[in-house]
Amino acid sequence: MTVPIRVLVCDDQMLIRTGLVTIIDAQPDLEVAGQCGDGRAAVELAGRLRPDVVVMDIRMPVLDGLEATRLLAGAGVEHPVKVLVVTTFNLDEYVYEALRGGASGFLLKDAPPDRLLHGIRTVASGAALLDPEVTRQLVGRYAARIRPAAGGAPQDVPLTPRELEVLRLIADGLSNGEIAAALVISQETVKTFVSRILSKLGLRDRVQAVVYAYRHGLVT
Repeated sequence: MTVPIRVLVCDDQMLIRTGLVTIIDAQPDLEVAGQCGDGRAAVELAGRLRPDVVVMDIRMPVLDGLEATRLLAGAGVEHPVKVLVVTTFNLDEYVYEALRGGASGFLLKDAPPDRLLHGIRTVASGAALLDPEVTRQLVGRYAARIRPAAGGAPQDVPLTPRELEVLRLIADGLSNGEIAAALVISQETVKTFVSRILSKLGLRDRVQAVVYAYRHGLVT
């Protein structure tokens, strides 16, 4: 038997939290390790339970999901936890802050259950963590807010021309399959390029790669 993915659910609305717990627990490969209704409790429970993934709401009492995400997965955290942030369209101004705070990805609250489950499994595996359409709609919309890092310029990026090309396509929201079609290469080759990019830049996942590309002026 494969060890199930352990999930901590954090949402201050009991009805939504109960629904999430029910959906997750019904899956043979997933297991709800715990649940809570505020960010402070999420940080404390995550430290004690060590879940594989935290499903995190943004607007909550005591400590909001953005700050809780920084404490769980942000820069300098010794044992970061993978965080999947859930949000709604009228809260999308927080999405970039969630990603910058260390979130491994996000979903919209009106997403169907199968997308939630896919998101949890994807985040847990460390694979592609952003839905391409969501990347285009949200990360792209807030690109103007992302200032290039000090001294950061495209020529300073330690990537080959081909790797830069792949990074730009990731930042444009293309999936591995779409990148493979655009560059006329195999998906396995794309995966190899993605792995090299993350390794060279010291990034954890595709989310961070998207933010990196915007901050270094590689996309406009």
